[in-house]
Amino acid sequence: MSGARALPQALPTSTLAPPSKADCGCPGLIGGRADKGRDRAAPLAGAKTSKRTPVGQTTHRGADLGTCGRRLPGDPMESSAKGASRGKSRRRSPHLSPAADKEQPRETKPKPPRSPKRLGRSVEESQNPVFREVINFKPTPLPIRNYDKITTEPVSFYFSSLEELLAWAPGSDDAFNIAMIPLADRQPSLQIQRPRTLVCHDMMGGYLGDRFIQGSMTESPYTFYHWHCIDIFVYFSHRTVTIPPVVWTNAAHKNGVSVLGTLITEWTEGGRLCEKFLSGDPSSYQKVADQLVRIAQFFRFDGWLINIENSLSMAAVENIPFFLRYLTDQLHQHVPGGLVIWYDSVLKDGQLKWQNELNESNRVFFDSCDGIFTNYNWKEEHLERMAAFEMRKADVYVGVDVFARGSVVGGGFDTNKSLELIRKHGFSAALFAPGWVYECLDNKDFFQNQDRFWSLLEQYLPTHSICSLPFVTSFCLGLGTRRFSYGQEETVGPWYHLSAQEIQPIFGDHALENKSGWVRIHSCLMDAWNGGSSLLVHGVIPSNTGKVAVRLFSLKVPAPPKIYLSLIYKLEGRTDITVALELSTLDAGRCNIGGISSVHAGSTTRHTPRPLRVPPAKLLRWVGRCSQQFNGGWIHRCYEVNLQNCFLQDIFVNFTRPLGSQKDENFTCRLGEIQVVDANSLMTPLSQVRDLTASHTCWQRIHSESHMFKTKLLLSCTLCWSYLLPQVCGFRIYHQGGNYSCRKELLDSEEPTFLGLAHANMYRVVNLEVEEAPAGQDCFVDFLIQPLPKEGFLIPQAEWGRLTLLYSKSRA
Repeated sequence: MSGARALPQALPTSTLAPPSKADCGCPGLIGGRADKGRDRAAPLAGAKTSKRTPVGQTTHRGADLGTCGRRLPGDPMESSAKGASRGKSRRRSPHLSPAADKEQPRETKPKPPRSPKRLGRSVEESQNPVFREVINFKPTPLPIRNYDKITTEPVSFYFSSLEELLAWAPGSDDAFNIAMIPLADRQPSLQIQRPRTLVCHDMMGGYLGDRFIQGSMTESPYTFYHWHCIDIFVYFSHRTVTIPPVVWTNAAHKNGVSVLGTLITEWTEGGRLCEKFLSGDPSSYQKVADQLVRIAQFFRFDGWLINIENSLSMAAVENIPFFLRYLTDQLHQHVPGGLVIWYDSVLKDGQLKWQNELNESNRVFFDSCDGIFTNYNWKEEHLERMAAFEMRKADVYVGVDVFARGSVVGGGFDTNKSLELIRKHGFSAALFAPGWVYECLDNKDFFQNQDRFWSLLEQYLPTHSICSLPFVTSFCLGLGTRRFSYGQEETVGPWYHLSAQEIQPIFGDHALENKSGWVRIHSCLMDAWNGGSSLLVHGVIPSNTGKVAVRLFSLKVPAPPKIYLSLIYKLEGRTDITVALELSTLDAGRCNIGGISSVHAGSTTRHTPRPLRVPPAKLLRWVGRCSQQFNGGWIHRCYEVNLQNCFLQDIFVNFTRPLGSQKDENFTCRLGEIQVVDANSLMTPLSQVRDLTASHTCWQRIHSESHMFKTKLLLSCTLCWSYLLPQVCGFRIYHQGGNYSCRKELLDSEEPTFLGLAHANMYRVVNLEVEEAPAGQDCFVDFLIQPLPKEGFLIPQAEWGRLTLLYSKSRA
């Protein structure tokens, strides 16, 4: 793109040195090229495959179950997955212990019931699949495009040439890159002809910590979380074919935002590439278009930005409209809601000359696809000229360079000046590189700067509404300085995993109805209920009112007859403020509400349900008890509401002053989780984790950091299973064994240790330290797969998937 930043020569190189004087089968990565940099410090890993013999395994695949890899017709898929470095992180069990309270028993979320302790049960008598491994340090090749060359973690990738693009065919190792989260419904939708907002993400060449599919230990990473403000997210880099990292696609789709990759050609080499497929007969450009469609369909993102930034011959430029039309038609056919957007660069005579507007020199390209992204150096007269004749205003994305390079109306914290003019004339906006707040300002103030940047734009960005249930969020940003599970610290140390990001609230200024008092919200990494962050709410309840409320989410959901709501929070400091959920509904005149108080406010009705002390019988399996308090001060409130002929409209949290108080009351509250669930959906039986397998097994022996003359045995392997993916938002992976692994009985009393998160039916365990196997003896490690239902409840451990890996030394 014009003015785009140059690609660095290489990513930051790793500080890790290769092992010496140790048995090491470093992965023999094959094909393509390797990125030179690392965004995490992880132990070295080796990739070597040993002979694998399933012990007494049975298979029972069902056509309705998601398997290791999702496939195009005729494409067999299996897989591979992320590693959990042992490092120095403290890892705790996912279970909770209740806080003591003499007046009222306080409980935790139910501890997952485990099977009775069965001492003396042979591993091979287990009902779970068992695999045998003979430790082998011989290297076995893994595709360098799909795996990190140091740790063998699965990574997202791109294509650097036309030849790489045309040679690609779906394979088992590509399965990690398939987005698990489908594009969510939201309002207003892209199909409505109204001004939209596109974000083009360009940061330091791309494919940094976000390329690690199972997350990384990147410290202070960039993240984007104002999804409710935008419609389209473009992942941009200067690679020829930029395939969006799957973590971004999952995060965007969860919020109903479409994701586009980029096809870019630049300079002299780009001109030669274009001539290869554009100046010949139609079959040449059709092959390229077919591959682009197949890639978007296979990896489940939503389309392409086409950016030709080099001059073209007349033969080539005359074929561009046919290429764009063919690509757009095929994408619409195979990818529902797919988009092809053209960047303002080449003219119809083949010149490279940015126009900063849509005009007769570039209209032929606009007419052949779904929209145009203009260059950034426009003035208001450009907008006036377009507005005078253009009917498809919503398909014109007027470019705004947030770095403010060249002659622009406004960038940085003045980007609102550009947005004001763009909206004045009814056009869509394309914000290029809003990561400016991260790259150019102090990272320690990143969240404040990010929130400030988007709050300045909010009046020009309509809030998008959630359109489906269940709605569950623990406010996780997909990163943290530690990881929490049900209010307890589970691991210590930085982590970054955008697929784990959850739906965020409406950030910005929150005006109160009585125009007195105030409420401010922001994300906080210091404590959380689940994940790495919570939502901190500060405010003042003024003396002239009894309570204040903050609107957190906008919904447009037809209400089911009965909904279950849940709020988990903790008050910081004082504890005499009452915290409660409020719900507003649309079409209040026909909306019948059972058992709760209502306050009419124009066309909507606000409802304040009463917290339950005992959950309904149908929910007992999932909820346990309501009105309970956990260790750490977390409080759980749950509600059941009967509705008829309503649309759910908004979710509020209100804060009520103590009884008898007559003065301004300050408060600070940490919100840990909000759930809104169709109660009847909880009656649907959940799928079972089936067909567990272990493959791509790798062994490595390295020197211990603490004992110079001792070595450690590290295991890497790929776990794969079948599960009905629409029922879950992901999986938590655990292991048992390790320090007590050399035994023939499986002790069910051992607590499982958290390894990581999976957002597919596969997970790659990397560098798991296990016990050395004594000569002539088997050791074992168990892997457990915990499904995470979309409704947000905890599945008992007895219903998790489990696989046992037996390993021993070679007898040779």
